[in-house]
Amino acid sequence: MLRYWAAAAAATGVDVEEAAPGAVASVLADAVLRHPDLARILDVASVLLDGVPVRAGAREETRAEGGSTLEVLPPFAGG
Repeated sequence: MLRYWAAAAAATGVDVEEAAPGAVASVLADAVLRHPDLARILDVASVLLDGVPVRAGAREETRAEGGSTLEVLPPFAGG
């Protein structure tokens, strides 16, 4: 499952959508194909896999399996 927060949800028009299992980079690339405005958000967003941050350099080798939750969190203002 893909969960989008704040500006990522605004860019995609959805809060949650299903995603096929695969490398995190591939899952995100598929999401950008469906929602082109998401590309600019991913440049600055944090990505979490089941609550654990996935660095940009680790997205190719890190897999999102069936039942996993991948979250896209853009920077938040305020506190």
